[in-house]
Amino acid sequence: MNDTALWTLFVDACLINNFVLVYFLGICPFLGVSGKLATATRMGAAVSFVMLVSSMCAFGIHALLVAIDAPYLQLISFIAVIASTVQLVEMFIRKVSPALFRALGIFLPLITTNCAILGVALFQTNRGYGFAQSIVYALGAGAGFTLALVLIAGLREKLELARTPDLVKGTAITLVLAGLLSLCFMGFAGLSQ
Repeated sequence: MNDTALWTLFVDACLINNFVLVYFLGICPFLGVSGKLATATRMGAAVSFVMLVSSMCAFGIHALLVAIDAPYLQLISFIAVIASTVQLVEMFIRKVSPALFRALGIFLPLITTNCAILGVALFQTNRGYGFAQSIVYALGAGAGFTLALVLIAGLREKLELARTPDLVKGTAITLVLAGLLSLCFMGFAGLSQ
């Protein structure tokens, strides 16, 4: 079992090793849903919830697979848990907020293939985190994912009001902003042990 402090795990997953801006995992929703701040916040919450549930399940699945000496089933088991959790979230959002369901569009079912969620499950098991550490790590990763989405969405909304050259409008300026945000988050690397 890893003996890393819980607050260190949270800060590490949220800022120092942000899944989107440092590991570049989960770029599809980062670029696709970050047009509006409200949508980005809700997508971040949905991804955070899926990360948390899949992280808890991944801990149990990993322990079970190690106990029965079948660790080769780990990846497919994690994918099945993530897909099931996303289906539950999708049904819940469709029932509770049809407007949000339409706003998230294709990106909601694409949470299933979001490599950041699978990355959380794989990283926590490979690093030997305990149950509490896995939960805190998933919460930190979810907070970091939401933070990245909210930051880029806020910048993109501000950019709509600015005069930008035609050459860099749209995707080009969004990628430049994403690169600058990534550089900013690389500055947190000095906080690690």
